[in-house]
Amino acid sequence: MQAYLDLIRYKVYAELSAEAARTFLGILWWLIEPVLYMSVFYLIFGVMFQRGGEGFVYFLLVALVVWKWFDSSIRNGMVSLETNAAVIQQVYQPKFIFPVIVVLINTAKFLFVMLLFLLFLLISGKQPSISWLALLPLIGVQFVLIAGITSLCATVIPFVPDLKWVVDNGLTMLFFLSGVFFDISALPEHFQGWLRLNPMAVLIEGYRSALLLGQMPDWGQVFWVLLFACILIVVAVGVFTRYDRIYPKLV
Repeated sequence: MQAYLDLIRYKVYAELSAEAARTFLGILWWLIEPVLYMSVFYLIFGVMFQRGGEGFVYFLLVALVVWKWFDSSIRNGMVSLETNAAVIQQVYQPKFIFPVIVVLINTAKFLFVMLLFLLFLLISGKQPSISWLALLPLIGVQFVLIAGITSLCATVIPFVPDLKWVVDNGLTMLFFLSGVFFDISALPEHFQGWLRLNPMAVLIEGYRSALLLGQMPDWGQVFWVLLFACILIVVAVGVFTRYDRIYPKLV
């Protein structure tokens, strides 16, 4: 197991270093890319359509920062076996490490952006509170959720390649149902329950409560997200273990 952990750590470091070296701006692109991504949505919904009102910038950016981590990890990680087909077919490695590496790479980028976002909040006059400590368990739960979904998708897509198009479109739909652009708690009660079945909606509300409202998240709902994520990981590990020797023939 230690050998696998060392391999994962080495590959994550190597991929991050290579990615930084491939662009002229290097590591600064990790900041510029999400800033451009968030600016587009803010200009469309905050400026052109005049949505939100006072505080909408912070409301929107919190959701976009955490959604970007979720979205990019799944889109890249679900095809990680196919991307590493040459390695898988030549040298034996446990297949679960490939989506894990993608998730860790995107997590490193997310933490970098999140630190800068917290600095932005402080410069903008937001006062830190004890509720900001809730970021640590929220990030931990979201990491487990991302790892679970990404790994499960990676186990299935080699058998059903067309599923990646379903996942791509599903993520787009989920993006607009996760409360990124609206406050779920302002909707009628019967809609809130359905929307909160989406684990990302729960987490986005949790981040906003902690960072913007000075309140602790609803830990009961966060716990159910964690439980769901753990179930996904158990299923994914089981599938990886069962078909470990078959994947080289599929990718």
